[in-house]
Parts: sequence; C-alpha cells; structure tokens
Amino acid sequence: MSETTTINNRMTQSGDDTRHRIRAIVGASSGNLVEWFDFYVYSFCSIYFAHIFFPSGNTTTQLLQTAGVFAAGFLMRPIGGWLFGYIADKYGRKRSMLISVCMMCMGSLVIACLPGYAAIGTWAPALLLVARLFQGLSVGGEYGTSATYMSEVAVEGRKGFYASFQYVTLIGGQLLALLVVVILQQTMAESSLREWGWRIPFVVGAVLAIVALWLRRALNETSQKESRNLKEAGSLKGLWRNRKAFLMVLGFTAGGSLSFYTFTTYMQKYLVNTAGMHANVASTLMTVALFIFMLLQPLFGALSDKIGRRSSMLCFGALSALGTVPILTALQNVSSPWVAFILVVMALLAVSFYTSISGILKAEMFPPHVRALGVGLSYAVANALFGGSAEYVALSLKSIGSESAFFWYVSGMGALAFLVSLMLHRKGGGSKL
Repeated sequence: MSETTTINNRMTQSGDDTRHRIRAIVGASSGNLVEWFDFYVYSFCSIYFAHIFFPSGNTTTQLLQTAGVFAAGFLMRPIGGWLFGYIADKYGRKRSMLISVCMMCMGSLVIACLPGYAAIGTWAPALLLVARLFQGLSVGGEYGTSATYMSEVAVEGRKGFYASFQYVTLIGGQLLALLVVVILQQTMAESSLREWGWRIPFVVGAVLAIVALWLRRALNETSQKESRNLKEAGSLKGLWRNRKAFLMVLGFTAGGSLSFYTFTTYMQKYLVNTAGMHANVASTLMTVALFIFMLLQPLFGALSDKIGRRSSMLCFGALSALGTVPILTALQNVSSPWVAFILVVMALLAVSFYTSISGILKAEMFPPHVRALGVGLSYAVANALFGGSAEYVALSLKSIGSESAFFWYVSGMGALAFLVSLMLHRKGGGSKL
C-alpha cells in the first residue's frame, strides 16, 4: 500500500469518526432539548394558567403557588439522578436516556389534558403536582446521563467544545419553549391564552419526544461492559469512595444553577412583576437574550479547552459574586427594554463560564463506573436545593418587601462557587481542569 493511499485512508477514517461523533452529539442532544422544552414550558406558561389551578389570591400569590409546584418538581431530581444514574452505570447510557425522554413525554401530556380547579376542585392542583414530580424525576436522570454520554463521545483536547452542546440544547429547549409562547402571544388573544391556548406548548413537547426517541435509538453505547459489570457500578458505595468530588460538585453547582435559573426562567417574571414591563415585551427580550446565550456556549466551551476548566469556573464565581447585585438592582427600576436587554446579556455572559463546561467538568471528576450517578445525583441535589427554589425564594422575599435580599443570596452563592473552584486542580493527559 502506498503512502498516499495510507494517508487517504486515515483521512477517511478521521472524517467518518467526526461524522459519527456529530451524529452522537445530535442524538443525545435531541432528547435533552425535548426534556428541557417540556420542563420550561411550565414556567413560561404559568402566567396564563396560574388562575386555572390556583383561582384564589392576587397575581403574586398565584405565581408563588405555581412556583412552589415548579420547585417541587426539583425535589424529585435527586431520586431521578440516583435512579437513572444507576441504570446508566449498570445497564448503559443509551437505555437510561430512552427511558427518561419517555417519562417526560407522559408528564407533559398529563398537564396538557388536565382539567382546572373549576372542573375537578382540589384534584386539579394535586394532579398538576404529580405530573411535575414525574417530570422532575425524568429531568433529574436526563442531565447526568446526557452529560456523561457527551463527555465520553468527545475527543481529547475538544471535550469542552463538544460537551458545551449539552447546554446549547438545554438553552435551546428553554428558547424554543419561550419562542412558542411568543408566537401564541402574537397570534392569539390573551383571553384565549388564559382559557386554553397555554395547553398547546405541552402538546408540542410530547410530539417532539417521538423524534428524540427515534434519534436516540440509533446511538451507540459509550460505557464499557467491564465497567458495567463491576460490583460497585452505579452504587452509592462506589460513589462514597468519590465523596470529595461529589461535595465539590455540590458546591459549585449550587452557585451555578442558582445564577442560571435567576437570569433565565425567573427573569421573565422579574421583568413583568418587578420592573413593570409588559409580558409580550419581556418574552421577546428574553427570547433574543437566550438565543445569544445559546450561541455563546460552544465559544466558552472551546475557551475552556485552552485555559482549563478551573480558570473558567473562577471567572464565573468572581463575576457572579461581584456583578449580581448591581445588575439585579439596575433591572429593578429599568424603563428601557434596550437597557434591560444589555443588562441581561451581561449577566448571561458571566453565567456562560459555568454552563458551557458544567457537564464535562463534573464528568471528568468521576470514574466511569459511577460517572453518571456522580454527575446526576450531585447536580440534582444542588438544583433541588438552590436552582429549583430560585423563583420561590425570590417571590417569597418580594411578598414580604425584602426583594433585595435575594440579590445578595445569589451573589453569596457565586462567591461559594469561586471558593470551591479554587480547590480544582489541573490534570495531565490532555484533560484540563
């Protein structure tokens, strides 16, 4: 065989390998997008259906009650992180991802078809809560497994870039949910939205899940049989041997998830309920801001491949600790949508240092036989305690006249993320922490 033929064969293999990895990223990401679309639809539509399930009280009280159900969904995430982490480490990443997207689809369909308080009384909010708990279980398992899968399918030296697409699709799901709401706002009367139109996005999410299932069925398994057969694979005992990594992930995820949910899901309500902005204007503003946020993820992921995960996390922690209070204070009294847009994008730039490397950073901290469990459970616990409660804490403090205390709370958790990130160290072998 000539040297030219050998080189051509290597180039073909390299091209096939790249295409395979891209297909794997798309397949894993598709389910991730659907999961987060279904989950975020609840938050964005709650303005329109709060009165249906919680008819008594003023607007803030109704939003507080729906935020409570939203937060309750996060309480199921640790169970989902444990359950699906066990399945992924013991029986394979692919199987875990297929089950999780099916569960999210079912929860979304239940909410789409659920009668209101006027029809079935207290069963309405009770069943809404059950559906959200079901979805929370699914999302709790989705993050850890998809983060693990994407980190294992990526190549050394570009892991940050490839793994950043997890948050591209996560944000994409949130963006798509918001975009659907904006389209409905522009094409339907508000009375129709409040009566039945809010159900449409939940139906859309269920339909999208069918496509995700089809794509995920074609994925190759990334875990090794030897790893799955280990006695401690997917076990809490195996995770206990990596408890330092687990606690560190808890620490910086607490600050990262709180900042993320503050400037994404809660921000729309904040602009409407605090700044007095019209709901349509706030939705449009957040749609554009989230689109920019989504495009930033691969750039910041590639940057982490150059400067290291530790440096990226230190940047996030410092910017979150120092910039949160000034930005939220300025947004509190903002009058111009353009100024509000600039401030939100500035906050999302800081958050991008965390979101772009969130999955890969955690995956690199655990061995393969407990990787999905370690990533999923630690992330789920931190999100249940801090990320999922962001709206509830913010609205609770607002209801008692202490809204600014929430600003300092977010800032303080950013400082915690900075301190924990100082404990990260650089690794050799091409993996940059």
